[in-house]
Amino acid sequence: MNVLIVHAHPEPKSFTTALRDRAVETLQAQGHQVQVSDLYAMNWNPVASAEDFSARENPEYLVYALEQRRSSKEQTLAADIQQELDKLLWADLLILNFPIYWFSTPAILKGWIDRVLVSGICYGGKRFYDQGGLRGKKALVTVTLGGREHMFGEGAIHGPLEDMLRPLLRGTLAYVGLEVLQPFVGWHVPYISHSAREAFLQSYRQRLENIGEDQPMEYPRLTQFDDRLYPLA
Repeated sequence: MNVLIVHAHPEPKSFTTALRDRAVETLQAQGHQVQVSDLYAMNWNPVASAEDFSARENPEYLVYALEQRRSSKEQTLAADIQQELDKLLWADLLILNFPIYWFSTPAILKGWIDRVLVSGICYGGKRFYDQGGLRGKKALVTVTLGGREHMFGEGAIHGPLEDMLRPLLRGTLAYVGLEVLQPFVGWHVPYISHSAREAFLQSYRQRLENIGEDQPMEYPRLTQFDDRLYPLA
């Protein structure tokens, strides 16, 4: 299996980085091929702009998704985007590894999503959900956060973690056709003991060793809707 880990944490000694390293170690030990995109180390540019295209169909007015579609066909995407897109298309499993910032991803990771999930390749027209351009591949979101586990769930102060991550899990990963696995969560990590962190790392190792047994989360299938995307009776 080919695995791409997209890592977004500015501190090399962080627990999030330890999770990345545990993933690399565990997956390689199983014989999988692993590539890592360390966004901060790469000084990744998160800003989608006209500079992402070496040639434009419409130089007077930027419609980003349309220019993505054209540039992906004509191989005029910026080199940094093309390199990441090549990794993504190579991968069977995408792991996004990051701390939760303000109920969301770090900006640098959001910028990777904006620039690398290219229209015309990853999605477009009715190529979404089970018909998305990345169908047949899997995605695992691995997150750390400061909150305690009891703060998340039905009736909890922050609500279910899956609701917080919905724009990523459903609106991004499932939308482009990926089979989305249940997230792995490191709870309360800035405040827990070394032994508690080691327990999380061991749990993560076990999860990755058995990743082939994971069942994906359920999202819409286009066969459940008519041509105008109304639900079938």
